[in-house]
Amino acid sequence: MDLLQQAERLGEALSRQGLMVATAESCTGGWVAQVMTAVKGSSAWFERGFVTYSNESKQEMLAVSAVTLAQFGAVSEEVVVEMALGALQHSRAQLAVAISGVAGPGGGSIEKPVGTVCFGWAREGGGVSSRRQYFEGGREAVRRQAVVMAMQGLSDLIGDD
Repeated sequence: MDLLQQAERLGEALSRQGLMVATAESCTGGWVAQVMTAVKGSSAWFERGFVTYSNESKQEMLAVSAVTLAQFGAVSEEVVVEMALGALQHSRAQLAVAISGVAGPGGGSIEKPVGTVCFGWAREGGGVSSRRQYFEGGREAVRRQAVVMAMQGLSDLIGDD
C-alpha cells in the first residue's frame, strides 16, 4: 500500500468514527500532514499540523517542557509524548501523532544513531503511547518509513485493521 492509499484508508476510518487528527512533526517536516491533506475530503478529519523542528518551536507551539528537552533530548519518547499531548491541547482534534528523529545523514550519536525515530500517539481522554524505532536507509528512506509508522499507529489507536 502506498502512502496515499494508507492515508485514504485512515481518513475513511476517522470519518466513520467522527474523529479529527492533528500532527506534530519534527524530522518528517510536515510530510504526514502533506500525505493526509492530499486525500480528497481530508478537511473532514484532518484538523491541523504543527511542524516543530527546533526545540524552541516545540516549547512555544506544543508546550514541551524545557526540562524534558534538556534531560532526554528532542529525540526521545518523553518529548514525543509531550508533543502529542500538546498537539491535542492546542487543537480541536481528538487524536494526535508526534514524530521526532535523526533522519541523517549526520546528527546521530552512539545512543541515537541516524535512523532513530520516536513516535507518540495520543487520544483525547484515552491516554498516550510512545515508541522508539530504528529505520535503515538514507534520509528520504528514514523519513518515509516514519510517515508510514505514524499513520499505522493512528490506525492502531482507533482500531482500524
